[in-house]
Amino acid sequence: MNNILEVFRLGTLAYTDAWAMQKSMAQERAYQQRSDALLLLEHPHTYTLGSSGKLEHLLMDEAERTRRGVSVYQVDRGGDITYHGPGQLVGYPIVRLPGSDPSQKRSLDVVAYVRQLEVMLIEALTEFGIIGERLVGYTGVWAKVEGVLSKIAAIGVKVTAHRITQHGFALNINTDLDYFRGIIPCGIPDKPVTSMAKILGYPVDFSMVMDVVEKAFASNFNYEVARVDPLEMNES
Repeated sequence: MNNILEVFRLGTLAYTDAWAMQKSMAQERAYQQRSDALLLLEHPHTYTLGSSGKLEHLLMDEAERTRRGVSVYQVDRGGDITYHGPGQLVGYPIVRLPGSDPSQKRSLDVVAYVRQLEVMLIEALTEFGIIGERLVGYTGVWAKVEGVLSKIAAIGVKVTAHRITQHGFALNINTDLDYFRGIIPCGIPDKPVTSMAKILGYPVDFSMVMDVVEKAFASNFNYEVARVDPLEMNES
């Protein structure tokens, strides 16, 4: 079971429901009650502040958030403030990092894990003719828009005491980028945000991107994929 990755495609899920699911699955994984897993989903309009999040980076006032149906949560991942919403692919890997098992010959620390997530997303973007890049000193994946590097994917993770990962990555596919105006994304005031649709000039097939990201994740982290019907989650 060590190389099996259970993939759950959950559709649109409230942030609090996904967060509770991550915690439950991470505990199960810590005690070897389930395989490694990857949750792929969308969220309703949501702002989350990570461990280094600053409230002054939340620019949209409460009245406007209420009008537009935007929720706000302080969460336990790393990083500052970000946006989740329709048209954005969110991936939550619930995996045991190498080095947590005495039988593992190598260790993968948290920074290396984040870098590998970046590589995975860059690889996935190439399938759509988009050149993703890293930006020194910053986390996430970037792409040039009219010569300006803009963030196309955000990454924020948590690793438990049992070295089980939670939270993960968010890739802007057909995302309404106007919602990023309501925050200072990732606390970086001078870096714009972009999406696959903005770069390509047309809406992108969401399920196709999920297919490519799932394949890239499995390849980069050496897994064999086993898709699981969400209705079977409590039975796995």
